[in-house]
Amino acid sequence: MLNQPRLAAALAVELRKMITGDLKPGDRMPSEKDLADQFGVSRNTVRESLLILWDEGLVVRKWGVGTFVRDSEQPITQSM
Repeated sequence: MLNQPRLAAALAVELRKMITGDLKPGDRMPSEKDLADQFGVSRNTVRESLLILWDEGLVVRKWGVGTFVRDSEQPITQSM
């Protein structure tokens, strides 16, 4: 079984595909719960994956609102 950091990295690859495929800048990502259910992982793994994408500047996280695909014009900040 994969440990959480490796699983989070693998999930980040799948989420990156979503971002570069169907989602556009400004689009809201599915909720942590929905992503956990969709990929059969824990919400902690989803959070770690989203943090990887945030570190890469691909998403913006807004506390209480959700995670959004970052517009390249948007400053990289995390309002959590």
